[in-house]
Amino acid sequence: MGKPEVLTDLDVASTSTPVIKKLPEATLAFWIMKIAATTLGETAGDLFAQTLKLGYFLTTIALFLIFVVTLVVQLRSRRYNPFFYWTVILSTSMAGTTMSDFMNRDASAKYLSGGAASLGWGPQGLGLGYPVGAAILISILLVIFLAWKVSGMTFQIRDIVTFRGEALFWSAILVSNTLGTSMGDFLSDSSGLGYAGGALLVTGVLAALVALMKAPVVPNVLLFWIAFVLTRPLGATAGDFLTKPVAKGGLDLGTAGSSAVLLAVLFGLMAYAHAQERRAPGPRSAEREHITQQAE
Repeated sequence: MGKPEVLTDLDVASTSTPVIKKLPEATLAFWIMKIAATTLGETAGDLFAQTLKLGYFLTTIALFLIFVVTLVVQLRSRRYNPFFYWTVILSTSMAGTTMSDFMNRDASAKYLSGGAASLGWGPQGLGLGYPVGAAILISILLVIFLAWKVSGMTFQIRDIVTFRGEALFWSAILVSNTLGTSMGDFLSDSSGLGYAGGALLVTGVLAALVALMKAPVVPNVLLFWIAFVLTRPLGATAGDFLTKPVAKGGLDLGTAGSSAVLLAVLFGLMAYAHAQERRAPGPRSAEREHITQQAE
């Protein structure tokens, strides 16, 4: 009886032996949950930084620590768990919201008016502006993808099952969500398109990406990451629609009310995804089927 096979980072994607997946497939349900999570990330990030007046500095630190905790739970999980996965997506979206605001804006006078001993102590923004902030984030994202390419690991998220692969994946997710926030703020605040115009533009680009998936012109992996970035400004626009006053075309639910509604929706979707995973054939049955086919 030989030793059990050990799957390495380089051969895990090419082996025919069934493996336990750690990440979901990019189905329609995936994108619906992604938009819900990013919208909640926008309203929750603004809730802590602006409504509760913690400021960008403390909120960014707190939300980044939450991201680290949720990521550790996800990395230690032995198989895909919708609650673990989407909690990390949500934490990257919340952290990305305040990280983007911290980079691009300068609200020091607003949050430090009570003195350096106030609750929002610290620099409340670097004031880099959206173009410079976006350029920095794009550069960081390209470096991550370059390191990913050099490592030889797969870009297909359904085939990522190793620690190093997941670490690269989640690094790209955090930066792409931060970049998406910057893009959404630029479209809404600086481009002159407004919330509705920005939402229509992003929706049109996403529709074009869906059309490109039907033609082998652009790799689907590239389309996935472009769509992943663009769903973030779409979520930000949806968050503004929920929180802004009725006079400005919103529903005036506020950051707290909107976050509560979106949290309930997201948990409902996670519960549905979890039920679907439990009904799906497990990895052990898939492995037994593979062994049977090999024997035949």
